[in-house]
Amino acid sequence: MSKERIIVTGGSGKAGKWVIKDLVEHGYDVVNLDWKRPEDELCQTIIVDLNNLGEVQNALAQYNTREHISVKGIVHFAAIPQAFIYPNDVTFRNNVMNTYNVLEAAANLGIDKVVLASSESSYGIVFASEFFEPKYLPIDENHPQLPEDSYGLSKVVNELTAQAFNRRTGMQVISLRLGNILEPSDYIWLRERFDKPEERLLILWSYIDARDVATACRLSIEKDDLGVQELIIAADDTSSDISSKELIEKFLPNVKDIRAEFNDRESLLSNKKLKQVLGWEQKYSWKE
Repeated sequence: MSKERIIVTGGSGKAGKWVIKDLVEHGYDVVNLDWKRPEDELCQTIIVDLNNLGEVQNALAQYNTREHISVKGIVHFAAIPQAFIYPNDVTFRNNVMNTYNVLEAAANLGIDKVVLASSESSYGIVFASEFFEPKYLPIDENHPQLPEDSYGLSKVVNELTAQAFNRRTGMQVISLRLGNILEPSDYIWLRERFDKPEERLLILWSYIDARDVATACRLSIEKDDLGVQELIIAADDTSSDISSKELIEKFLPNVKDIRAEFNDRESLLSNKKLKQVLGWEQKYSWKE
């Protein structure tokens, strides 16, 4: 059986390299579009300015039917990864335009499945100038998105852009609202900071293993007829050794609308919809 091809953008980055690894291990022909080469060459990398639509379209067209293998889908993870490491306008322009360009080029070439890296930052809490508590817990996909920073705003705009392309072309676009992505090597320092739970309040102690992110990306391409959806991807548990109930009582005392049982260390970001839509299950935890 001939291979199927999946394009990954940002495959040289922290999460992207795990996405590529998973896809290669599952038999896909993978091409990485990025501005830099990865540390480990698991697949071919094309150096592309994703803010240039012509370059994006040319790169995708080059591989859309090459060797008689058509592109099954695109996993778009290339982005400035957080607020305040570039000027606000640079972050917004980069993250919005490269996403638009990937979707536009995909539409022009008839590539009908794209996965986008959205973020828990779209809810606004992470980079707010003054901390505010969630409207209810656990946060789900229906919770208001209230960003004031350009990074969180760019993720909201990208989700709306995905909806527009779905309306225009019927393209399947899954926006994964990512929690704090951790690699296996991150778990040592995470456990060393358990005595300072306040440090992870802004992300509500969420986390997600990069390998579980990779699985969700692959499933988002392999599943059919999903339309356009936004899905929170977070681990089942928190990145704290303190019970969730205790964390809520101490750090989020004004949240009275509690919509789930918190008996142990259950996540404050709900991954229920992700499991229902993709059949995804968490496999990796900091406890390993």
